[in-house]
Amino acid sequence: MIPVYICDDEETARVSIQRELEKEILIEGYDMQIVCAAGTPEELLNSLEEPAKRGIYFLDVELKGCKMNGFSLGQEIRKRDARGFLIYVTAFRELAFETFRYHLEALDYIVKENKELMFQGIRKSLGIVSERIRQEQGEQRTYFTIKMMDVVRHIPIDEIVFFETTDKTHRILLHGLNGRMDFVGSMQDLEKRLGKGFLRVHRAYLINTGQIECVDMKKRKITMKNGEFCWFSKRLRDTLLTVL
Repeated sequence: MIPVYICDDEETARVSIQRELEKEILIEGYDMQIVCAAGTPEELLNSLEEPAKRGIYFLDVELKGCKMNGFSLGQEIRKRDARGFLIYVTAFRELAFETFRYHLEALDYIVKENKELMFQGIRKSLGIVSERIRQEQGEQRTYFTIKMMDVVRHIPIDEIVFFETTDKTHRILLHGLNGRMDFVGSMQDLEKRLGKGFLRVHRAYLINTGQIECVDMKKRKITMKNGEFCWFSKRLRDTLLTVL
């Protein structure tokens, strides 16, 4: 059973979202249950199990009279439930980009201005979560875990395209199918940690060989499946040929 949480300081909105969720869960037969419909971040956080099960969180952004807003609440949730699904339901369309600034990896950002469109967004989000979990259960996926400040991230190994060094000491940039993120690390440690399936093609690049689209041997350029490219060292030419 997947726990579902709601946090909205407006009771009318909170009840409306809860009713729509309950109806959709019943109609679709989802293995989900609403365990908390909170008016404050503290109430939601206190309702989380220890350790927290992977859950679904419908959060308002502006929480009047509270110490935390929806984004800082999302950060606290991420500390306890790194793989949970964050969905923002708010009146502030223009704040959608803030989810990226806070490194929240939100599933969706639903605007309240039209109730029917809001309900459609809620139903769509539940469907996406259900399908993702179904796919994961049918696969034996492995995850790469990194810590970004106080937030822990779990990225499926097969969704990593390549790692790249940056101009900042000990900072690595991960290029994934769903975006980029930087973290503290070293290429040497990554090579040992990831092992087979990843190849250090250049001092600046460690690539997922399963994400290679094509290789230009003349230009020593590797194009990846997401359209990005890396350069490879001349001495790696023969090694690279063995994995193509």
